[in-house]
Amino acid sequence: MSEKGKRKIIVIKGGNLIDGTGAKPKRNSVVVVEGRRIKAVGKEGEVKIPRKAKKTEIDASGKTVMPGLIDSHLHLIGLKTDRILEEELVRPPELGLIKSVYDAVDLLEAGFTTVKDCGGYGIYLKRAIAEGTMRGPRILSAGYVLSQTAGHGDVHFLPVEWVDARVSKRKKFLVMSLLCDGVPECIKAARYALRQGADFIKVMASGGVMSMIDRPEHTQFTLEELKAIVKEARHVDKFVTAHCQGTEAMKNCIKAGVKTIDHAFYPDDEVIRMAKKRGDVVFVPTLSINWRIVTGGVEAGYQPWAVAKGKEVWEIMIKNIARLYRAGLTIASATDFCGSPLLKHGDNAMELELLVKHCGFRPMDAIVAATRNGAKACGLENEIGTIEKGKLADVIIVDGDPLKDIKVLQDKNKVKMVMKEGKIEANRDT
Repeated sequence: MSEKGKRKIIVIKGGNLIDGTGAKPKRNSVVVVEGRRIKAVGKEGEVKIPRKAKKTEIDASGKTVMPGLIDSHLHLIGLKTDRILEEELVRPPELGLIKSVYDAVDLLEAGFTTVKDCGGYGIYLKRAIAEGTMRGPRILSAGYVLSQTAGHGDVHFLPVEWVDARVSKRKKFLVMSLLCDGVPECIKAARYALRQGADFIKVMASGGVMSMIDRPEHTQFTLEELKAIVKEARHVDKFVTAHCQGTEAMKNCIKAGVKTIDHAFYPDDEVIRMAKKRGDVVFVPTLSINWRIVTGGVEAGYQPWAVAKGKEVWEIMIKNIARLYRAGLTIASATDFCGSPLLKHGDNAMELELLVKHCGFRPMDAIVAATRNGAKACGLENEIGTIEKGKLADVIIVDGDPLKDIKVLQDKNKVKMVMKEGKIEANRDT
């Protein structure tokens, strides 16, 4: 028997299909999955369903069928508490790695079939998933992040020799940074991250909320440094993602060829014009982490300066993300969650509600941000993100209509089935 003949066929029938493209939903839909990929999509009566082949039929009547969700910026670091600085000093990083295994499962069970780990243990978890040791979503990981000295990724109150992952002898806290200054050092750091197995390069192009001695609007890395890092990534068909909140930093990143502008607090008219002219920039807001810190950070134990900066930027951030949305720019959904109680993996669909509630997104556009646009942010738009013929079969079935109530995606009991690459990973009485 040929390999094709051995492929199992799954037919999902009767559901209301939101295909991730932004198109009007299809009622009484049929999705035919053969092996890892989608073989056919359409309405009942229009799609030819193989009769003789061995197949499984799933009745999705009264439910919503849609692509697996994508979180385009999170951290798989397995935090146990929200007292992050204390935890990094006293908790062995091996415990974080162990917990991140369970965080990955929680993401998958919640309907997230792809996640972009922007600094964390994802470089190891993806290999464990590939070899069948554990379950989890498809993971793209930066592993280590690149930061200038005294930048957003430099834990400045520790000795500098403890901070850089290449030289640190201190292993009682999570080390994620590669410190680099000047073009030659940036090239070397980019190559080191790639050597460790990075799927993309993550740079800290601006200051931030969670770093003590800088501010979100501060510019970090020069244009020449960013160009050098982007060039190294492109040499191996990879891309660069930037932690990037300030206006000048965004302009530098767009000029340098950075693919995704993450957080994006302070875009101005010129940033919008530059992004439109380049055409392939993806903005990745992370409302969820700010909202959680603003509303519960004090009680959770976040540092006072982090909570203060979070409150300061909240109204500006949601106004500017709405501005990017109205300008028609590509926006992908993300949370910046790290697995702690306040930023729990599995709760990541709250980002869609925040986009709708605070930034004026139509529910359909919020869904596109978490599907098609998320795939673009991962460089996987030809493989995932939409339910179309030939794409990998990442599909979820939801008991409810997220176009009427976007919050339904946050109820894991309503996510009745999760399929990744044609394999049913979760099944709650479909």
